[in-house]
Amino acid sequence: MSAGALTSIGDADALRALVGAQPLVSGWRDVSEASVHGFADATGDHQWIHVDAERARRESPFGGPVAHGFLTLSLIPVLLAQTVQIRQRMGVNYGLNRVRFTSPVPVGARVRARFEVAEAGDAGDGGIQVLWNVTLERDGGDRPACVAEFLTRHYF
Repeated sequence: MSAGALTSIGDADALRALVGAQPLVSGWRDVSEASVHGFADATGDHQWIHVDAERARRESPFGGPVAHGFLTLSLIPVLLAQTVQIRQRMGVNYGLNRVRFTSPVPVGARVRARFEVAEAGDAGDGGIQVLWNVTLERDGGDRPACVAEFLTRHYF
């Protein structure tokens, strides 16, 4: 599937049909200095490798400031919404099974996500639970920035 193409889903059967299909790929999203500082303010995590550009250039093994791993992770729902339009009554982020931050995201980099539906099953109350294997890529990176098993529930 081409990057940035919007897939439209109208019911649980259409979600189930994505199991084993080609990954859905989001468009690119900038990880700006403003978003990193905003995330630091929201979470209270002002560690210098994220917010002190001079010190990060001098002392960090990454050569400059990097985004918080959890900021990178928090982009998954918005990248999914930009990739898949699920016409539903309600949807919720249900959780994560496994997350790994496999390479840093420098401040100013661009990221995108690849979404593969690994499982889709009944969630009770007429809902469907989807297990997405997500790979967050950094533009120009040779390894994923983050890999995660992301769970969502959808009610049509």
